[in-house]
Amino acid sequence: MAYDDIQDFIKTLEKHNLLMRITAKVDSTYEITEITDRVVKSQGPALLFENIKDSAYPVLINAFGSYERINLAFEVKNLDCIADDISKFLDIAGYSGILNKVKSIPRLARLAKIFPVKVNKAPCQEIIEEPDLNTLPILKCWPNDGGKYITLPIVITKDPETGIQNMGMYRMQVFNSTTTGMHWHLHKDGKRIYEKYKKMGDRMPVSVALGCDPATIYSAIAPLPEEIDEVLFAGFLRKSPLQIVKSITNDIYVPSNAEFILEGYIDVNELREEGPFGDHTGYYSLKDYYPVFHLTCITRRKKPVYPATVTGKPPMEDCFFGKATERIFLPFIKFQCPEIVDINFPVEGVFHNCVIVSIEKRFPGHAQKVMNALWGMGQMMYTKMIVVVDGNIDPHDMSTVAWKVFNNISPERDLIISKGPLDALDHASPFAHYGYRLGVDATKKWPSEGHLRDWPTEVKMNDEIKNIVTERWNEYGF
Repeated sequence: MAYDDIQDFIKTLEKHNLLMRITAKVDSTYEITEITDRVVKSQGPALLFENIKDSAYPVLINAFGSYERINLAFEVKNLDCIADDISKFLDIAGYSGILNKVKSIPRLARLAKIFPVKVNKAPCQEIIEEPDLNTLPILKCWPNDGGKYITLPIVITKDPETGIQNMGMYRMQVFNSTTTGMHWHLHKDGKRIYEKYKKMGDRMPVSVALGCDPATIYSAIAPLPEEIDEVLFAGFLRKSPLQIVKSITNDIYVPSNAEFILEGYIDVNELREEGPFGDHTGYYSLKDYYPVFHLTCITRRKKPVYPATVTGKPPMEDCFFGKATERIFLPFIKFQCPEIVDINFPVEGVFHNCVIVSIEKRFPGHAQKVMNALWGMGQMMYTKMIVVVDGNIDPHDMSTVAWKVFNNISPERDLIISKGPLDALDHASPFAHYGYRLGVDATKKWPSEGHLRDWPTEVKMNDEIKNIVTERWNEYGF
């Protein structure tokens, strides 16, 4: 059963002893960050700070910062359950023949329940206030940050040509009580929609939801194609339609179960310097000029909770969202590259610097084919390093992957340099948004790939002895 809202999720965390309430007074400038950083890196619980200096609202943070909590957030035993569910919808062969069509009816009926439902009254509009960001416990996270940042905002915009709404998550630096930055990168949907308003010369309406049910929060982060509405995806993950309500001061519909809604607009003729910001790469992203969000109204619940997250040196809470994306979107990747067995985005690679892929190798140069295919897929184009291993290698076993990379490559043959787009947060490239990417073919090489020497056999014990030792293990005294 879908969570009603983030406070419903808080109750579940508490029921499973996965949440700690902190009643001591804390400062939203640096102190919450330092506490959270220590807790995340020690694999500690979600935190609910109930006594914030200069704000009446409690702060929820690290709510998704473990595999157990991220599984609870999606109401699954593990994230692969979601991938399996998606795979069933992508299995086109399953719809051939009358019998299979009948079998697919329950699956198709599920789709009818993902469309949002419009309502006239909503918890997020119980209180309507004058615009003043100073009332919120917005975090200043790191010493060199350019200011306080709203770190978990669901930014909702509407395409002026199609009328289709988009949800994205873009950090918002607070400039004063009624304005913030809007940090959307070059390749993001929010930026694409903004460019349309800029071309028209119109103000761009924007509503920002703070604190929704976990599936809706994740949907704003998910790397969906332009054609897929994040609200529909939230309904799919929730297995229940999301209720939405029209904003008070613009025509954008927002999740009715949000804690706060910030309504306003972007003046397309205005840019302001934003940054630095302690980012998920573990480095400060640099100053740059971004659009300015003007706040015109705040609506909220009577007793809301302010949601936040802290980014910094991995592992942090956002790593678990990244791992969710790795598992949930694997079926989409395999749909386009069926030779892929599994995939791993190591947290140290901050999800756009490295991916490890295992494949069922079928022909010469197959690893290079997979690399180029991945670089041609949506946000995979940012991936600075792709390591390809054989299908019998677990890409999550970093020791074995390293062994294969260190031993299986001949640099001239197996290192592939590709030019292309890079993530805006990549600081190593001499050019912003563009540079060189590396492919590493660590698969076993074939004679047809020019390897004319015998490939050595791996050292392994035979199964008979392994079974004998397993059966006698306790007898040995271990």
